[in-house]
Amino acid sequence: MNQITDLNDLRLFAEVVEQGSFTAAARVLGVQTSKLSRRIRALEEELAVRLLNRTSRSLSLTETGRRFHQHCLALVAESKAAKDVVDQTRSEPQGTVRISCPVGLLNSGVSVIVARYMEHNPQVQVLIDATNRRVDVVEEGLDFAIRVRRPPLEDTDLAVRQLGLSVQILVASPELEARHPAPESLESLMEWPTLSMANSTEKFVWNLLDAEGCSTSWVHQPRMATDDLSSLRVAALRGIGLAMLPRELVDADIQAGTLRHILPGLASPPGLVHAIFPSRRGMVPAVRQLLDALVSGFEKLNRA
Repeated sequence: MNQITDLNDLRLFAEVVEQGSFTAAARVLGVQTSKLSRRIRALEEELAVRLLNRTSRSLSLTETGRRFHQHCLALVAESKAAKDVVDQTRSEPQGTVRISCPVGLLNSGVSVIVARYMEHNPQVQVLIDATNRRVDVVEEGLDFAIRVRRPPLEDTDLAVRQLGLSVQILVASPELEARHPAPESLESLMEWPTLSMANSTEKFVWNLLDAEGCSTSWVHQPRMATDDLSSLRVAALRGIGLAMLPRELVDADIQAGTLRHILPGLASPPGLVHAIFPSRRGMVPAVRQLLDALVSGFEKLNRA
């Protein structure tokens, strides 16, 4: 015989030995004495050996039963240790959290939120796949992936949680602004050099909304196009061109005066920053509380 059919019988056997009788063990386990006795007898039959010497008044271990009991105790201890690991993981943030996030979002505040979360949760390890490619959270074993999309969001079998909003604004360096007349409308920016996110069509259009929600668009040919927001920000800071960048990415630059908010009455339609993950069921505290931290962090970014 290779293995015991029901390992739970080993726990029952250990409890009988611990309590010294079937009656006492049955009381502790919450089962009928007769059922417990049958389970132990079936275990002996399966092993083809007697483990207990039974009399009407006492119970004692056979030599084989004594040695078998030592292994049963080890199994029970390992089982309890395994359950303690799960209980501890469920009660406080710890362990490894695997996430994916676009590079631009990381630079726009997500990395700061994650670092702050880790400061308060020293037992958590966070592994971040910084990528702009579309990821499969299930196939790649991720706890969640952060994305930003214009509403409505696409249908998915995955769970989704909204983290916040991302709005892009027009910015330029003071040096670039000084070389052109003060802009009063989108049309007055036609002579300004621009910077843009790259796309496969190489057709560059900025879609903007005014304070009343009316939409307008601007077709332009940028001096530089890239899918890296950080590179666009650096080029904007150097006065290479006018850029449309996430407000949270350039807020500190605007506060420092190294970038100017151009035409503040215009902004892109808001994108929904959201996390997708396999399921809400069984989510451990380390993952759930990191998501909570991201929601709280984006609330502060959106209020800035």
